[in-house]
Amino acid sequence: MIDLHYWTTPNGHKITMFLEEADVPYRVIPVNISKGEQFEPDFLKIAPNNRIPAMVDHEPAGAGDPLSIFESGAMLQYLAEKTGKFLPADLHGRWDVLQWLTWQMGGLGPMLGQNHHFKTYAPETIPYAIDRYVNETARLYAVLNKRLSDREFIGGSYSIADMACYPWIVPHERQGQDLNDFPHLKRWYEAVKARPATVRAYALAQEINTQPTMSEEAKKLMFGQNARTVR
Repeated sequence: MIDLHYWTTPNGHKITMFLEEADVPYRVIPVNISKGEQFEPDFLKIAPNNRIPAMVDHEPAGAGDPLSIFESGAMLQYLAEKTGKFLPADLHGRWDVLQWLTWQMGGLGPMLGQNHHFKTYAPETIPYAIDRYVNETARLYAVLNKRLSDREFIGGSYSIADMACYPWIVPHERQGQDLNDFPHLKRWYEAVKARPATVRAYALAQEINTQPTMSEEAKKLMFGQNARTVR
């Protein structure tokens, strides 16, 4: 059984998408980041960076003690290796997928996250910052669009690279992007969106987060962190 410490963010969706695709038994433990639950001592034991998602596998391969993992990219790779699903076994295919997983973790996620922050949540409008991250979002979309111009999915067949990237494309309108400008990306997006496991994962999110609003107090909790908040 997997205990998934989760909230309804793009990084959280990655893991529910995998677990639903692979039919892995799991239990969701909600961590409401707008209420500061990511700072609870029990959560910090498995997620020292106070970010979701994180998980505990109570039945790791080879038995032994439960294994806890934080960082969504590491979690996807672990789950893929454990189940033997959504990560090619051959050398070239494996590293093709892993490099795009790393691309998402190092670029697509952080840059689009800054887009969200400065376009939607920042207390003041900073045109330079908005232009910077909207333009970088468009560049990254174009990279992914080019990649998908001659293949169905990012790694050829459906993989953890697709699961990592898709949730960050879902809020494309909020990011100032028109998918019609990226036809290969749009075709891929619609294909992933229609997968039954994706539908189930996003339905679960709606059940868990029934009031997805961002209060001023929540903004202080999420965006006012510094060295003193590390516990």
